[in-house]
Formats: sequence, C-alpha cells, structure tokens
Amino acid sequence: MNTASLQQCHANALTAAGRVRLPLRSRVWKGQAGEFTGGGTGSSMDFQDHRAYSPGDDPRHINWQAYARTGSYTMKLFREEVRPVVDLILDASESMFFDEKKATRTAELFYLIAESSQSAGASLTLHAVRGDATLMLDPSTLRSHQWLETARALPAGDPAKAPDLTRLPLRVNAIRVFLSDLLFAADPEPILRHLGQRHGSLVLFSPFLESEARPGWSGNYEFIDPERNSHHPHRIEPATLRRYQEAYVNHFALWKQHARRHQAAFARIPCEEDLATVLFREAVPAGALEPAR
Repeated sequence: MNTASLQQCHANALTAAGRVRLPLRSRVWKGQAGEFTGGGTGSSMDFQDHRAYSPGDDPRHINWQAYARTGSYTMKLFREEVRPVVDLILDASESMFFDEKKATRTAELFYLIAESSQSAGASLTLHAVRGDATLMLDPSTLRSHQWLETARALPAGDPAKAPDLTRLPLRVNAIRVFLSDLLFAADPEPILRHLGQRHGSLVLFSPFLESEARPGWSGNYEFIDPERNSHHPHRIEPATLRRYQEAYVNHFALWKQHARRHQAAFARIPCEEDLATVLFREAVPAGALEPAR
C-alpha cells in the first residue's frame, strides 16, 4: 500500500471513529491519573464509601457530619480517576496484506483502534509481530503513515509460524487489542492466556475475505503461500473444497470458543463492505466496540 492509500484508510477510520469506539468508558480501570473512573481510591469528586480514620489520613476527607452524629472519625473515600492503557498488537503476516481489500481493511482497523484510544486519552503502545519477530512501533508513524512499511519489514526466522506474543512487553491492567486474521496453525488457548495475564482485557479483531471463507474453487489452481512466497499446484475436487470449508469453520469456531472462555471480545470483520456498516453489525454486538455518544 502506498501513502495515498494509507491516507484514505486513515480518513475512513476517522469517519468510523465518529460513530464507534473502543469500550473504554464501560470498564473499570486501574492505572495512571486521568479522566476514567478507576477501581481504587483517590481524590476525584465521585464519592465511593466510608472507612474508619487512621493516623496520617488527610483531614480534609474526614466526614464531619458523621462525626457530629457519632463522635467517631470516618473518612470519605473517592474513586480515583485513571488513564486507560491500550496495547495494540498488529499481526504483520503477509496473509494480512497480500490482497488489496484485506490490506485496506487491516489498515482501517489499525487506524480506528489507535485513533479511538488516543481520542479517549488512553496510554497507547503499538506492537507489530511476525512469526518470532516483534517490534514496538513509534506512534508518530501513524501520522507519517510509515508504520506499515516498518511492520512488514520485520525479519522473522519462520514467518509462517504463529506470532510469538510472549516476546511482547505487555503492560499491567491493559486492554490488549490483537488485530490478526488468525490464519496460522496454533492452539488459541496459550495465546489468549498470555494476552490475559497481568489483569489484561482482550479484544480480537479478525479481518477476512469472502474468498477465504467461501471460495468457489474448482479444477486446477496454483496456490501461493504468502508467508514463504512459495507456489503449490493443486487440483480442487468437490470433496477437497468441502474439507477446506469444514476446516475453516472449525478453526474459527475454536477461536470463538476459547475467546468466550477468556471473556475476550471477538469480532470477525469482512473486508468487502463499508467499514462502519460491518463494525455496527459485527464488532458492536461482540463487545469489541461500542457506539460513540
């Protein structure tokens, strides 16, 4: 994709961001000082509870009305205001970009998640993964549109392997957004378990092509492995096509099952339709996004 194409993807994402956003305000967060309601106590004006006074407590938070009634010192507790933390993880495998429509949808989702996070005041980190290679992306590359070139240049020992997310420096209490087509052979369980460690919350966005989900293959084809750039001739008979379709359906059913087990929002996003339309149909009901208000 060239810079003009990425600029258009960015514009599409900004339009969609006016209608949907990450579900940051509907969650309880713990972290740095900011504008979101957190799970601890602090100095915001949102009253939470009382507790008994302890030496060293700030006398400004003593409930003097309660003292007048009971003769005992009690402290007003307030809910802290915190800044949410978002770790956006991009699967930079070639299968995400070999088709123009899929590359466009991947870029749109990447921009949308980043813009939604930043506009909400979240602390955002950007990661790219490809096989066993990982890289933290500079947020300034969003505006310069250099992030994609940098991510796709990641050197991987075996780019066809599942991305090794154990190499990522995941932050405590973060919402981890994994943007991947999930077209790799791996058990979802350890991947989702790792993403959920350190009190993380999981959101999965998986762009897909109709030609991947329901291909109309019949006869002789030369298939290309985009990760290894290798060519493989095959003859596709009806029985072969049925086996492929069954394997495809079972693969994503397994991901959905494990995502539910880990309380992860999982949205598969088709690439051929209008961005906002598919987000409202797929991502919002899944809890991966919420309507902007």
